[in-house]
Amino acid sequence: MIITDKKPFNEILESLKGDNKIFIVGCGECSATSKTGGEPEVLEMKEKLEKEGKTITGYMVPDAPCIAAQLKTGFAKHIKEVKESDAILVLACGLGVQSVKENDRFLKRLHPGLNTTFMGVVDKVGNFFEYCSACGDCVLDKTAGICPVTRCPKGLLNGPCGGMEKGKCEVDRNKDCAWVLIYKELEKQGKLEDFKKINPPRDYSKTVKPHQKILNEPQK
Repeated sequence: MIITDKKPFNEILESLKGDNKIFIVGCGECSATSKTGGEPEVLEMKEKLEKEGKTITGYMVPDAPCIAAQLKTGFAKHIKEVKESDAILVLACGLGVQSVKENDRFLKRLHPGLNTTFMGVVDKVGNFFEYCSACGDCVLDKTAGICPVTRCPKGLLNGPCGGMEKGKCEVDRNKDCAWVLIYKELEKQGKLEDFKKINPPRDYSKTVKPHQKILNEPQK
């Protein structure tokens, strides 16, 4: 799940200066779950922009705007509204914004309405927690399913560090030390011998950006 926050409305208005006719694209998956870009948030943004004198030519909320096929289908259904607009406001993550760019054949100006903050899991009451950094070199099999790259502020692959005190992190005393959590989990599993193993340094060649994964080679 990609977690997003709403940009301040004044910042959005400043970005839209000079663009009066706006088409809005939301997100029915991650941003909807974050309550930043689902249909209720799109309609709220529509109302706020109209109060500022903007004309909303239309809107759509594809399930996943980062998927080209869904955007193409949505744009085909709203071709008139998109064509009439000066710009597109995207209430989705950065992937969604760039996917809109790639699939908008009218080359409209794009404005992000959200800030992309992290990848997160959602707990049973709807809170978000960052547990993965997409580092490309997963060690969860060695750390009892707890990611030290993300949950340790120092990203230590061997710990705890000397700053840990009473099970808490020296960076934030309100947070449990990730390596103490790993120790306790390995203890439950009867695998404390794994805690004594030294993990090798991260292979940073796996984190070189931008990543790509080609599943279907283009036909020649």
